[in-house]
Amino acid sequence: MARILIVGGHGKVALLLAPLLVSRGDEVTAVIRNPAHAAEVRITGADPVVFDIEREDRPGLARLIAGHDEVVWSAGAGGGDPARTHAVDFEAAVRSMDAAKDAGVRRYVMVSYFGSSPEHGIPETDSFHAYAEAKAAADKYLRATSLDWTVLGPSRLTLGEGTGRIVVEPPASGEVSRANVAQVIAQTLIESATLRRTIRFNDGEHPIAEALAAR
Repeated sequence: MARILIVGGHGKVALLLAPLLVSRGDEVTAVIRNPAHAAEVRITGADPVVFDIEREDRPGLARLIAGHDEVVWSAGAGGGDPARTHAVDFEAAVRSMDAAKDAGVRRYVMVSYFGSSPEHGIPETDSFHAYAEAKAAADKYLRATSLDWTVLGPSRLTLGEGTGRIVVEPPASGEVSRANVAQVIAQTLIESATLRRTIRFNDGEHPIAEALAAR
């Protein structure tokens, strides 16, 4: 059993992830910003905690993380305002990494996206540019830490059913169901072969456990 903190606990992927973790005996804390979402989170078996990751400082985050074994960052500003995107997807994410180290919690899984890279190629005129910049910088920062990190890069998200099958490191981005992403996160947390790896993936033909275990 592990104690797992999901940041962004009311997101579509997080709401699918929490029941998977709870069903295997893990204790899950789901960080949410809006108290009105608490009841929906409780249905998943997770314990909702209201916490403003955008405004709380590093010591506050460390107190939140303390006592857990693993952190899953599945939060995001949701696009729109570039300043808020930077504040959440880069600044708050980095604070959470530093806070995890302060709290003595080494395992950290970042849910990013397939194309996250300093060479993302998104022009400044594109509304997606601020998000691409923030995610690339946050992922780079995480890779330079001493944490036991994994960066997950799912391709375009769909509402399809979870097949339990993916393809890792395909030549191009495709699509992947949120249900499969949730299964990938759950397996990543228990698969040592995912440590200190960036794993990009689409829906595919390979069972998730086998795909993540393979180098």
